[in-house]
Amino acid sequence: MRVRALFLMLTAFALAGCGAATAQPPTIEGSVDRIVVEKAAHRMTLYKGDQRVRTYRISLGGGGLAPKARSGDRRTPEGDYRITGRNPNSRFHLSLRIGYPTPAQAAAARAQGIDPGGDIMIHGLPNGRGALAALYQGRDWTDGCIALTDPEIEEVWKLVRDGAQVRIAP
Repeated sequence: MRVRALFLMLTAFALAGCGAATAQPPTIEGSVDRIVVEKAAHRMTLYKGDQRVRTYRISLGGGGLAPKARSGDRRTPEGDYRITGRNPNSRFHLSLRIGYPTPAQAAAARAQGIDPGGDIMIHGLPNGRGALAALYQGRDWTDGCIALTDPEIEEVWKLVRDGAQVRIAP
């Protein structure tokens, strides 16, 4: 009963806009040039050269750990990509765009007559839900993206340079 009351209170707090990030996105420092995502371990590690900078526990797509096959499958892709953009006004708390699909993945999908999907990001929680981070952690809930808590994505946003390599491994 107490847990339910706490959940309802936190939900009302988040939906009312309390706790939503109102500050401007952090300045981009851009020292990290490589990101490695290990899907099975639910781990994302940032590197500057060969030096490990930070490691995070992540949430992935709710469609299971198999590689992304098509639009709407809610799976996180696998392969080598780059950070191709950033969105400070995303419907999630900050987002870094991953260059999925690659030209080869798009061509392979076309050859099979399927849509490979797109809009794969590294992002925070849905806007206004930062206070509910504990409800998201440890669950795969995205549509194929890689999710962190809001404070973590703020740190990643600052550390990762545009064009950084991203390897998403099984």
